[in-house]
Parts: sequence; C-alpha cells; structure tokens
Amino acid sequence: MDNSETRIGRNLSRGRVSFEMKRSGSVGQMPLPKRNSLRLFPQENYENQPYPLSRSVSVSSSHFCDLDYDENGDMVEAIVDVEDPTPLKLSSIREQPTPKLAKPKESRLSIILLDQGLFTVYKRLFVVCLALNLTGLVLAATGHFPYAKRKAALFSIANILALTLCRSEAVLRVVFWAAVKVLGRSWVPLCLKTATTSFLQCLGGVHSGCGVSSVAWLIFALILTLKDRQNTSQEIIALSSTILSLLCLSSLAAFPLVRHLHHNVFERTHRFAGWAALALLWAFVLLSTSYNPNSKSYDHIKLLSLIKEQEFWFTVAITILIILPWVTVRRVPVKITAPSDHASIIKFEGGVKAGILGRISPSPLSEWHAFGIISNGKHDHMMLAGAVGDFTKSLVSNPPSHLWVRQLHFAGLPYLVNMYDRVVLVATGSGICVFLSFLLQPCSANICLVWVAKNIEQNFGNEINAMVSGYSKHKVIVHDTAMLGRPNVSEMSVDAANRWGAEVVIVTSNPEGSRDVVNACKDVGIPAFGPIWDS
Repeated sequence: MDNSETRIGRNLSRGRVSFEMKRSGSVGQMPLPKRNSLRLFPQENYENQPYPLSRSVSVSSSHFCDLDYDENGDMVEAIVDVEDPTPLKLSSIREQPTPKLAKPKESRLSIILLDQGLFTVYKRLFVVCLALNLTGLVLAATGHFPYAKRKAALFSIANILALTLCRSEAVLRVVFWAAVKVLGRSWVPLCLKTATTSFLQCLGGVHSGCGVSSVAWLIFALILTLKDRQNTSQEIIALSSTILSLLCLSSLAAFPLVRHLHHNVFERTHRFAGWAALALLWAFVLLSTSYNPNSKSYDHIKLLSLIKEQEFWFTVAITILIILPWVTVRRVPVKITAPSDHASIIKFEGGVKAGILGRISPSPLSEWHAFGIISNGKHDHMMLAGAVGDFTKSLVSNPPSHLWVRQLHFAGLPYLVNMYDRVVLVATGSGICVFLSFLLQPCSANICLVWVAKNIEQNFGNEINAMVSGYSKHKVIVHDTAMLGRPNVSEMSVDAANRWGAEVVIVTSNPEGSRDVVNACKDVGIPAFGPIWDS
C-alpha cells in the first residue's frame, strides 16, 4: 500500500457508527486482538487527501433543544466494540495523548430536582410565603391572633386566591406589561431590572408556597370545627374534609418528581381537582353563611348577608380568574407544514407582539401545550414545534386542519427583553422560536442572537433559516453543529455578551444547557436568566 498513515474518524449519532479512513505512504502490519475496544474520535478534514471519503451525515436528534444526544437524552459513548477486525497495516504508530471522554450527560430529572441550588429565588419565595403563613398560624393557635383563629378558613381561601393570581395569564400579562412600561427606561438601575426579572420568572415559588399554606390553614380550621362540632353541621364538616383532600391531591400531583415523569397526570389532576374544589368551596361558603347554630338548621340565603362575607368575595375573585382564560378558547383553522420529520410549523391568523407565548390543544379538557410565537406583528403568526411527544409527533405525521387555542396569549421571560437596552439571546434547537419575533418587528432593546442547532436548513426549513439570514455576524450568530461541530455554548454566550456590551443574557435550552450558560455568565458578572423547572 502507498499509505504511511491511517486515520480513523468517528461519526456517531443515535447509535450509528461511520468510519472515515485516509491512507498515504508505505505500511507495515499490526494485528489487533480478537475483541477490543477502540476509542475513536473525529480527525481533521480529509478533503485534500488522496482517497477522500464523503462526509457522513448523522440522523437529526429528536430533542430539538439538545445537541448530539440520542433519542433518550443520553450521551452516546465514544467507545466502539470491534469483533474480528481486519489487521491494519501500519509502519509506525504515533503515540498520542489519550483524549478525555466527554462528561456524561446528567439526566433532566437530576438537574430539575437536585441541581437548582438551595437558595434560588424560587425557593426563597416559597420559604417566605410558607414562613409568613406558619407564623400567623402559630400566633392564631396560641391565641395571639384571634381574628385568624376565628377566620382560619378565610386565610385558606386567601391563599388559594393568591396562588390563582400567580398563575392567571390575564393578570400576568398586565403585570409584565406594567413592568416593561415602568422599568424599561435607560435611567432605571440595572439591579432593579434584574431583581424584577428574577421575581416575575419565579412567581411559581409564591404559587406553591401559598398552595401548601392553604392546606395548613384548612387543616387548622377543620381541627377547630371538630372541636366545636355542636355549633356546625355534618355537611360543612364533610365539605371541608373533601376540599382538604382535593387540595392535598393537587399539591402531590404538582410535586416535581410526579410533574416531570407524569406531566399529563399532573396537568389533569391539577385542573379537575381544582375545579372540583372550587365547586365545593361555593357550597361551603353558602352553607356556612346560611347555617344557624341555634336552630341547627339552614336559613334562607340572603344576598345582603352573603355580600358582607369576605369568603364570598374571595371566592368570586377565584372563580373569575379561573373562568377568564376558558372564555377565550376557540377552535381555529391552522396551516401546518413539516420541513422535516422532526419539526412542524403551525400558522395562525393575526399578528402578535414579540415575547408572547401561546397555548394549543387537540382536546381542551385533556392537555395544553405552550409554544413561543413567531410573528412580524402584522397579519399572522406561527409556532415551531419539535416532534418530541405524542402530540407534536402527530402534527408531523397527521397534521390537523383545526386546533383549539386560547386567544388570550401570555407573557413570559422573553417579554422582559424590552426592559433592557442591550441583550444577548441564546437559543438551542427549537428554542429559537421565542426569540425570532425580536428580529421580525421593532424592538426597544438592541439584541444579539446566538442560535446553536443541528442541520438547520434540513430540520427547520427555508422559512426559519431565512429569518436569521442577512444580518451581520455580530448581531446574529448561527452555529450549525452538523457542519461546525458541537460548540461550548457557555463560552459562546459569554464572548457574545462581552462583544455586544450586553446588560443581560437570556437563554432557552434544555435544563443542563440553560444552567451552564446562566452559571458561566454569572461567573463573569453578567446577569443571565433561563427557564427553570416551573417555568
């Protein structure tokens, strides 16, 4: 043979291996053992070598926010077992240092449950809410807060109202709009803007803290009622016990482990248990107001006496907040195209502001899916859905002509981009959808976009690819891992932020990627935000 050197390259994606070999010069012979493990790593480009082989093309990952991982989200090991290999003829072997194996990928669940830190803003808000309620509960139990002891059920209802406010998309849309209007000025201190962003992003901590507190207050109220059962009715006790059971069931379903592993179970339990508890709460309020302990009977409910009760007004507010988004539910025509087997583009009528998200559903009572909205703000908008679940895969294989939508769109972390002057937006995979609107319509912030994805034109189509084309290399940085290899997204983000003079970095990626980018930016003093487990 004419080859003096043999190079072996590896390209591995979703369990498939391809080899790239280049030969030159004379060779000797070196047999390999019967069975061995070869660690094979990619080498440089061989296009100029005497016997080039074409570049192997790997299959796209179905996880659109992940890079170079298999279908289950596990990193593919860079080790290949070879049985009965053909002896390789080599005149000499260059000793090279053993390359480091890639760090094993942490599971999403471990990051969600164990790697969020003990003192995150979310957990601090949870602790504050719970501590305030427990303080009031202890004072009431010890006789130092007589109003709370007399109105323990009211405090439980008040916590339910607070947690409902924290999840009301209509209320949050107004809150996010007000935050941008008031704080989106150059003279407002950056620390105030970032503190507001952290608080609004982590309102789920208030939601969960009030949820646990409502259970605690209702337990206390039920204990007091049982101690004084001669002045109440069995129906009221039964209603209280049932509401307590439903609140406990809803809280358990929202536990991170259950929510992550069985999201549909969480969503349906949370919804239907909440609705049932609300219906029973109305019965509780009406019976409690009309019950006469002296005659041991129920009087006719008088509107005048009912509107004097705080429990009534709190329950009215909770009901309005829960019903409001459902009033806007509509079944609308959609146009769905699939640029590849791994993604679909869903188009709707009507323009939408940048930073807004929307929900769609094949069946409104069973499941809802939230996606970032891409729009130029004029006549229509679209969503980009990676095919990673049963519903999103069906959009590719069997696209429907109509979908259920909530016409009341909601604001999320991307909406707060308008609160800053200079921002770097970092996205991997289909996470780009929440940021594209900032390129398509006027934005008060001066943004730089970093997008890392695989086989961009093949997987996302020409339309999405065109949206990120035509900009300077400093404003829009697109890294296709199929052509350029897997980058260090954290370093890219820090470099882009330093070059752009960014006040803040906002990232949308998988849990590990978001965590790494946020930590890398914070290590060099750049405020950064990414989705959390309860986003």
